[in-house]
Amino acid sequence: MKLQLVGCSHHQSPLALREKLAFTAQQALEALDKLREKFPGTESVVLSTCNRVEVYTATEEPARAPTHHEMMQFLADFHHVPLAEIFGDLFERTGEDAVLHLFSVAAGLDSMVVGEPQILAQVKQAYDLARTRNCAGPLTNAVFQAALRVAKRVATETSIARKRVSIPSVAVGDFAKNIFENFDDKQVLVIGAGEMGEETVRYLIAEGAKHVTVVNRSLERARRLAEEFQGRAVAWEKLDEQLVESDLVVSTTGAEQPIVTLERYRTIERLRYQRPLVVLDLAIPRDFDPAIERQGLAVYLYSIDDLKEACNRNLREREKELPAAMQIVEHESAEFMADLNRRATGPIIQRLRQGWQGPKEDELARLFARLPELGERERAEIAQAFDRLINKLLHPPLESLRDESREGIPHALLEALKTLFRLRD
Repeated sequence: MKLQLVGCSHHQSPLALREKLAFTAQQALEALDKLREKFPGTESVVLSTCNRVEVYTATEEPARAPTHHEMMQFLADFHHVPLAEIFGDLFERTGEDAVLHLFSVAAGLDSMVVGEPQILAQVKQAYDLARTRNCAGPLTNAVFQAALRVAKRVATETSIARKRVSIPSVAVGDFAKNIFENFDDKQVLVIGAGEMGEETVRYLIAEGAKHVTVVNRSLERARRLAEEFQGRAVAWEKLDEQLVESDLVVSTTGAEQPIVTLERYRTIERLRYQRPLVVLDLAIPRDFDPAIERQGLAVYLYSIDDLKEACNRNLREREKELPAAMQIVEHESAEFMADLNRRATGPIIQRLRQGWQGPKEDELARLFARLPELGERERAEIAQAFDRLINKLLHPPLESLRDESREGIPHALLEALKTLFRLRD
């Protein structure tokens, strides 16, 4: 048996290279088909995210497995990139190292943000895609199902994934949720059509937000963003009206000066009748004059610096959980390999025992034919003596096989046993 992976990740490869090797969903399907055609009998899974590109292969017969150099060449050829251009950024893992790596990836321990949960869904999606193309098999089924189980165990037994570490997730989870019990009846205003504002609103919608309004200097851009959230777009000139009506504001413009000054907000405040307003000001420079909060008005104003501090604090808390999570992953990897090795040697042990049963039965039949006067009790004792003799004769080679399998699949010993006892077929 041979399990290996070849790929690149954010640890050692720049974004520009990862972009060259990344697979779209359609390309992943094409790659799986080409791998099956180029390496028949080899199982394969393609995992491609913004931070990593990894191709896993597995085969029952190590001699038929593609080499890591062949897999690197496959990546280069598929993406029409010279191998020399990417060779130094690619890494490879085999055997238990490959298992340990996959378990770490699935559990979020190898991610740019340690413990982030999105990678688990991406691993499962890659595995499911391989299954739909008939590229998965006994080995990949076993290792990927184990990886999903290990990831869930890490999430359950440690708190490594319970601390939010991205600015949008902290904005919603650590700040907005401390003020609002729910969001389904809240009016959410997005000022600007920036990526961070969009991501923040995605978290809000996941928490139940249903009423989203987008205001942007370009009304067309506002409409495009609003459509994503089944919200509505409003002209820039109506910003003050929307601030009066809103409960939560996410502001992400690229303005050089605050778009809402203290004087402007005083006018808005009077029309709100002391209703509290939460403002997540994610713009740099800030969109809301910080003096607004200092005046004791009914507004909760959070800048990106407030959110970054919470992100860093949560990240430190996650890192404290890393040793416990890694201990789980390492233990599960060792257990998986031990089970895999037992499965690899099991058929040989079974065939070896079966191979000795035929001669034993023949000799017993011949002996009992010569001694018809033997009773059932004597016959049973003689049969048991034969069984004990066979077990004693088989004990040394089987014990050696079990000892060797604890350190890995003992290919040389397996081949020797097959030759000595004629177990080829």
